Amino acid sequence: MKNEYYVKVHDFLKPIVLFLHPLDIRGLENVPEEPVVLCPNHSSWWDPILVIAALRRDYPLCVMAKKQLFKIPVLKGFLTRLGVFPVDRGNADIGALKKSIQGLKEGWSLMLFPEGTRVKRGKKLTPKGGAAMIAIRSGVKMLPVFIGTSKKLFRRIPIMFGAPYAPVYSGRKGTAEEYQENAEEIMRRVYEMGGAQ
Repeated sequence: MKNEYYVKVHDFLKPIVLFLHPLDIRGLENVPEEPVVLCPNHSSWWDPILVIAALRRDYPLCVMAKKQLFKIPVLKGFLTRLGVFPVDRGNADIGALKKSIQGLKEGWSLMLFPEGTRVKRGKKLTPKGGAAMIAIRSGVKMLPVFIGTSKKLFRRIPIMFGAPYAPVYSGRKGTAEEYQENAEEIMRRVYEMGGAQ
């Protein structure tokens, strides 16, 4: 399963991205063949591009991104063809939730940023429970991904993929409190990989 347009863009952009931001990729063996929710930290607009560059060209991936990006007509068409879809971060976006769950059940992994927005180096932000809710309702694991926060041109940036994490919950769908606890746990694992306890 792959998106041919994604593969072509990946092949074109990866050498450029790696020239500007060489990557020190670790733990790629932890990325499973089955679908997962990739949960990276977020400090720069480069982050989704760097994660995509670290993954193999035909990795079946869709990406959740803020809806404001889709207000630019040319960018909207480009992102949509790549497998990126919008989410309204300020509201309970049922459409984005359904699209996420459907994609995971069809075999596509999903990348989203549990913190919801960029977080400055040294700062902390409480993650949203939505990432865990999507994983639980889809029956998939969550994958912690740490992206180095210092992004100077031509300087190597670490990207670490941790072991898949199975969210812990009760009942059939879990509770809002359990979604939050699992979201906080996945981000704890993310920052622990990066050296922040």
